[in-house]
Amino acid sequence: MKNFKQKILKPIIEKTKNPRIGVITLSTDLTIEQDFRKICNDLPLDIFFNRIPFINPLNHENYLKMSEHLPQVSAQILPDQKIDVIAYGCTSGTIAIGEEQIKKQIHKSKPNALVTTPITAALKGFKKLNFKKIAVLTPYPREVNLTVFNYLKQNNIEIDSFNSFNLNYDYEIAQVSLDSMMNQISKINLSNIDGLFVSCTALKIVDIIGNIEKEFKTNVVSSNQAIIWDCLKLLKIKNEVLGYGNLFRS
Repeated sequence: MKNFKQKILKPIIEKTKNPRIGVITLSTDLTIEQDFRKICNDLPLDIFFNRIPFINPLNHENYLKMSEHLPQVSAQILPDQKIDVIAYGCTSGTIAIGEEQIKKQIHKSKPNALVTTPITAALKGFKKLNFKKIAVLTPYPREVNLTVFNYLKQNNIEIDSFNSFNLNYDYEIAQVSLDSMMNQISKINLSNIDGLFVSCTALKIVDIIGNIEKEFKTNVVSSNQAIIWDCLKLLKIKNEVLGYGNLFRS
């Protein structure tokens, strides 16, 4: 062809029938996207991610800075398109900002989206699995752990023990080895509790939740596991999810 000539073809336009999840993940988080992809790989839904500015180290001041970005970050997830559920992917950030404030900020640009957070979902998971008394494992420094402890107590959760890797940066948290997690969990007294809560979306705990539950004969709720489970519940997706803990069987 020497000269440009365009042939017009006639496509059939079909709207997708899959529900849509928008995930807001911290700019420093190396883990939550991978967990969504692994667990939701064969499910009838579409997932869209956007990152919110965040600067380490993990502390209350840096968490609060995220609130002002939420409307714009939410708006940029398929602009002017419907999103069924928006998941804000930061457990300790939710506690710092507040669940209702996060919903309010997201609804400024996506008013019809259902909203969940890791701690919102975890509390639902505790109720579903009848957790009254728990052990807690986090990777956070002491200042952040104190806010998590107080939040759980405010929600009438009895804490038997509080355990932490005491890390300040998301890239460190994402590099905690699975073997060391299993080893350190073995040192937590799990005999007198209803379950173990593992907080933080950057920690790669979902890969071994099944092993933990089997080896230590307990139930586990983790941040990423819980928020994904809650997204599926909100979308009324009932497909079986195996290998990521008893929460998905509830």
